[in-house]
Amino acid sequence: MNEMLPDPEIDLSGLPIEAWQQGIDAIGEEHGYYERLGSDHAALFIDAGPRLLVSFETRDAIRRSPRGLPRGFEMLQRTGWSLLVLICDNEGWFRAPRVWNYVDRLIDEGFFEDFERVLFYGHHATGYAAAAFSVASPGARVLALRPIATLDPEVAGWDRRHLAARRLDFTSRYGYAPDMIDAAERVTVVHDPRHAADAVHAALFRRPNVTTLRAAHAGARLEQILDQAGLIPALLELAMEDRLDRAAFARLWRARRDNALYLRGLLRQLESADHPARLARLCRHGLTTPEAAHYARRLEALPGAAPRAAGPVSRAS
Repeated sequence: MNEMLPDPEIDLSGLPIEAWQQGIDAIGEEHGYYERLGSDHAALFIDAGPRLLVSFETRDAIRRSPRGLPRGFEMLQRTGWSLLVLICDNEGWFRAPRVWNYVDRLIDEGFFEDFERVLFYGHHATGYAAAAFSVASPGARVLALRPIATLDPEVAGWDRRHLAARRLDFTSRYGYAPDMIDAAERVTVVHDPRHAADAVHAALFRRPNVTTLRAAHAGARLEQILDQAGLIPALLELAMEDRLDRAAFARLWRARRDNALYLRGLLRQLESADHPARLARLCRHGLTTPEAAHYARRLEALPGAAPRAAGPVSRAS
């Protein structure tokens, strides 16, 4: 084991909040630092390899993870990258002066210049933050899943999903995410084009350095689907290496065909859209998955669609 890295067996899952906080603090003290940024934010840095993953995460999401650790810990053991995690105690917008001042300090200290390559990562609200703060590291890469561009009512008044967050300041420091990515080397935006609100936000990230990848029918569960399929580490590695293009994503995205969360979501969409022929095809494919009994029942309920006998699970579909 690389002595610079945290113990790969460390597990903070199930701990009370105070004990979990102490565990995160101890990791930072031993391998880098942990710093509170006001009452709602914090930063955890782990000094390892010459490449840096900057992830934006909420405390609740971290505590719900299998070992109660930030997402980047898997990449630490897999690649040896250094890790900077910006943690938010609420939904994850990072719209606080203490956070802005912390990032300003990193810029002034030349922190990002110490790394040969930097990748910013986030999903939805934290995807907004990843894009917005990437301006701190010119030449960085960005991987943003379902990113929000802004919640400024003057620009995104049509988006009714995060009404409470509209009170936050999206117009000053590190504010409008699509403007903050101009200095990035490469930005990859992944979203479901059929999810109307996400598609509009994604369309605002129109720059020559942006690649948009389509994950149809994933909806708001995109990150969960990718997590269940075990695809996020591969996506992060490809993004860091500038190899996450449409062809590479399409190869990985084929794994959705055996993903229970994706298939059940698609099933609901087809049922509500009244597409019996497509629904029958989906159910027949479902017979080759571990949830064959569920799809057999759905298929039996369709007029004139007799189910095929469920055989062994196939990964060839």
